[in-house]
Amino acid sequence: MTAETVIEPPGAWRLLDWRALWAYRELLWVLGTRDVKVRYKQSVLGAAWAVIRPLSAMAVFSVIFGFLAKMPSDGLPYPVFVFTALLPWTFFASTVSASAQSLVGSSHLISKVYFPRLIIPLASIGAALVDLLVSLAILLVLMALYGVAWSSQLLAAPLIVLAVAVAALGVGTLLSALTVSYRDFTHITPFLVQIWMYATPIVFPLSLVPEKWRWLMALNPMTGLVEAFRSAFLGRPFDIPSIALSVAVSLAMLVAGVLYFERAERRFADVI
Repeated sequence: MTAETVIEPPGAWRLLDWRALWAYRELLWVLGTRDVKVRYKQSVLGAAWAVIRPLSAMAVFSVIFGFLAKMPSDGLPYPVFVFTALLPWTFFASTVSASAQSLVGSSHLISKVYFPRLIIPLASIGAALVDLLVSLAILLVLMALYGVAWSSQLLAAPLIVLAVAVAALGVGTLLSALTVSYRDFTHITPFLVQIWMYATPIVFPLSLVPEKWRWLMALNPMTGLVEAFRSAFLGRPFDIPSIALSVAVSLAMLVAGVLYFERAERRFADVI
């Protein structure tokens, strides 16, 4: 009897194929390093742009909110206070923005070669991570200049960065799939990121929010993660319930983003 192999399309909702991702891990590395090289190719300042963006934002916020508006900063120097929050936020915003446009920008690959499409938005994290690492060195110098002591809580920073990456990839993966089908999201994403920033305690401390409204702030996963990042570098106590909620929401967003991505993937080559 001759054996038969039946190939059927996957269900509308399918789980992530980890084996396929692992098989194409070298492609993930190539795409990630490509984004890093492209960002600074033929750039006069090169990696200095990773520092200029958060430093310029810190300077503007320090003048407007710290000096003119007299925004409280929980007893910390306002430039250090706001710069510490800008780093995880910039990492998050850069990853979301790059991931959202990654599929459309790689249409020439998607329409010609098979590989797990999820690799494309995942690779978008590479350039943002390099920028973050460069900026962290500036933060440590800034802390020394303002007399903010380092503490053992710095050891928690890699775990917090990982949680921010999970949140960013969850949102970015969802937006990347939506952008392929609905090009309106090319314009919606920058607006969403901008509004999200002002809904996150970056230029203001969470203590400024009335107690009765903090539950609403906690639904924003970046609230707990930004505060956790501040705690790690500024030696403040960790708000474990808030961090746990942020991690849970981040994981939920990642699962939702991947599930929708896997469902929409079959249409990418046809509509991109």
